[in-house]
Amino acid sequence: MNSNPQSIILEAKNISVNFGKFRALQNVSAKFDTGSLTAIIGPNGAGKSTFFNVLSGAFSPTQGEIIYEGSNITGKQPFEFPRLGISKSFQITNVFKHLTVHENVRVAAQMEFARFNFFRNAQTYQDPIDSANQLLEEVLLKKLSHKKAGDLAHGQQRALEIAMALACNPKLLLLDEPTAGMSPEETVVMMDLIRKIASERTVILVEHKMKLIMGLCKRIIVLHHGEFLAEGSPDEIQNNAEVRRVYLGQG
Repeated sequence: MNSNPQSIILEAKNISVNFGKFRALQNVSAKFDTGSLTAIIGPNGAGKSTFFNVLSGAFSPTQGEIIYEGSNITGKQPFEFPRLGISKSFQITNVFKHLTVHENVRVAAQMEFARFNFFRNAQTYQDPIDSANQLLEEVLLKKLSHKKAGDLAHGQQRALEIAMALACNPKLLLLDEPTAGMSPEETVVMMDLIRKIASERTVILVEHKMKLIMGLCKRIIVLHHGEFLAEGSPDEIQNNAEVRRVYLGQG
């Protein structure tokens, strides 16, 4: 895929990841344009989650580089990524279940607005409060603000985690299997939410539900056995003979 260098927000260059003698990724390269919504798909064991972990800073590649907005960020610590404008939501829901929905997002937002002062009442931080209200409105959880996060349905908890990821106002949002464990009804709501979020920032999502993302993303990257297999539009991917062979089991 040919891209204008000025339009590229993130680039993975020849990424390889070894776990002992096992090579999870081998020479995977990809470019992601600013404002794009891209899905990374592949069969089980394709290396999707490993690639996501490299892009999000959770893993350092054995070989290769990650370039963000023209700067090499390979090896930076995960806590540095939000400061750069990169936020993420993992496959396993990670919310503070004993806190309210609003408190979860407000705590995340406080990291964006100011250092926390333990001698100051949290309720006096008006900017994080306002930000939390706005984000909960965006993810359709405003009416549940005062409910304990642990009492939410699974799909609602995933939406809450996305609101927390958005609290640092990222330029790039990474989502690892955002519909994992969801009912068909919850999945439809989540995909509508992702489409809305992607209208305002760059989104990269890892998914294994190939049919589901065909109507959502304009660009799809396919991995297989830890290697880059193909990329293109949904139509191009559906009509790619090699993708159909390894992913759909067709000859």
